[in-house]
Amino acid sequence: MSPRGRWSRPTTHPLSGLVAACLAVLAVFAGPRAGAVPAVSPSDYRPVAASTSTPSPVVNAARPTRLRIPAIHVDATRFVDLDLTADGTLEVPADGLTVGWYARSPAPGRPGPAVLAAHVDWNHQKGVFYDLHALQVGENITVDRSDGSTGIFRVSRVARYPKNGFPTQEVYGDVPSPELRLITCGGELDRQARSYRDNIVIYAQLIGSP
Repeated sequence: MSPRGRWSRPTTHPLSGLVAACLAVLAVFAGPRAGAVPAVSPSDYRPVAASTSTPSPVVNAARPTRLRIPAIHVDATRFVDLDLTADGTLEVPADGLTVGWYARSPAPGRPGPAVLAAHVDWNHQKGVFYDLHALQVGENITVDRSDGSTGIFRVSRVARYPKNGFPTQEVYGDVPSPELRLITCGGELDRQARSYRDNIVIYAQLIGSP
């Protein structure tokens, strides 16, 4: 699979999430089915404008195995590959301690936006991304990979979007250099809908691979 331009990118985000299972994996919790993420055909893919900055280092393609975010005390070693099911819904992690990698996005460290997502809470307990909203620009994220290599990413933007205004192209659109997207839910709790009102998205760029 090519790391750029050939992966399935959702165009809409019709998810609904329980309070105990609030997860914004490629999604805005606005629709009737948990995990519904339609695939997009290559002809529908529209890459974002290329950056004029110097490209970051490119590393071998390998799935993520560990995620460390010292600033918010995250050290996660439980990973699962996420895919789209036959009916176009997205598989999600089965608990609050597992991080999901959307396996049709680039591997972390390859050109393009690698997508990692996790629950903010689960069964009244904090999830992996409970404090994701507290990350700040300039802080580092480390991703270990299955080939034994490590990628270090630096946060370039912390964004919060209302779920009815999720910028799909901005978050998932192709980019020329290796980048990372961390996604979860946030904002106020809509008790009637049993989901949070917003999505938290962390944008980060690869700065090195020791």
